[in-house]
Amino acid sequence: QVQLVESGGGSVQAGGSLRLSCAFSGGTFSNYEMGWFRQAPGKEREFVSAITWAGNPRNYLDSVKGRFTISRDSAKNTVYLQMDSLKLEDTAVYYCAASRRSRWPGFVADYSGQGTQVTVSS
Repeated sequence: QVQLVESGGGSVQAGGSLRLSCAFSGGTFSNYEMGWFRQAPGKEREFVSAITWAGNPRNYLDSVKGRFTISRDSAKNTVYLQMDSLKLEDTAVYYCAASRRSRWPGFVADYSGQGTQVTVSS
């Protein structure tokens, strides 16, 4: 059973940076696209970014383009989300997700983590 464990969340002032990590276990990492979603209070969960099994970022939410960078390390079975120039509106719980390669070009969260809180303050 695939398990995803996020870390790296916390509180930061606007303009600051955080790097989220998601450790993958219980399966073959290269068989999955990986992605990040987020959910702000009172809002629906939204897609943030995804990266292919080959390590190619495939898309980003428009509001984070140029500020967030997704990457993966196959040696560590870990996916990252580097978040720079954080804004108040980036405050949310961030979830890591894994999508089977067979779903490409779609992305379906076959597995998700428990989430990590990111709070951006002024």
